[in-house]
Amino acid sequence: MRWIYVVTAGVALAAVIAVTAFWSLLRGDPQTFAECRSGAVAGDIGGPFELVGADGETVTQDSLVTEPTLLYFGYTFCPDVCPFDTVRNAAVIDILEEEGIEAQTAFVSVDPERDTPDVVGEFAEAIHPEMVGLTGSTEQVKAAADAFRVFYRVPQDPEDEYYLVDHTTFTYLLMPGEGFVDYYRRELPAEEIAAGVSCFAEAAQS
Repeated sequence: MRWIYVVTAGVALAAVIAVTAFWSLLRGDPQTFAECRSGAVAGDIGGPFELVGADGETVTQDSLVTEPTLLYFGYTFCPDVCPFDTVRNAAVIDILEEEGIEAQTAFVSVDPERDTPDVVGEFAEAIHPEMVGLTGSTEQVKAAADAFRVFYRVPQDPEDEYYLVDHTTFTYLLMPGEGFVDYYRRELPAEEIAAGVSCFAEAAQS
């Protein structure tokens, strides 16, 4: 079954992260966020990117991440994993709002052939009115995905317009002035992720 393969891809990446975590360093001051991290991350993840928003305007990491941001890579035609994960991430934002913490969630399509700015914008708005939908050229999307070590595979010669895309299922937390600081696996509930983001937000202000 396809969804098993997608989750397996995420688990495989998690295994690589776990094995090499001892040798890794995260972006940002390790003491500032030490209590907040769910685990160490291997190597250097994240970095500058240039994508396209629902309005057709260019979006960079600096222009996007003005508050704690949950970043997720998927595609709008995804029948199972993406809807579940993005709805969960939207729930995180609502929980944080109730706590008085401003945060946002952003969705990056790894299927730019079908996911035009209008399409990704409609998808994001349907999940949450404040979710940011992002797409771009094939090159822009690949560069952003590579920066976050996101695996995805679009069929080279799809037989029809209903093709499916395998992809990594992590959610990445980005902080203003720091960039990537942590990641969350898809099995985590909204409440646990919200607690993590809250910790980062409070630590950044201390």
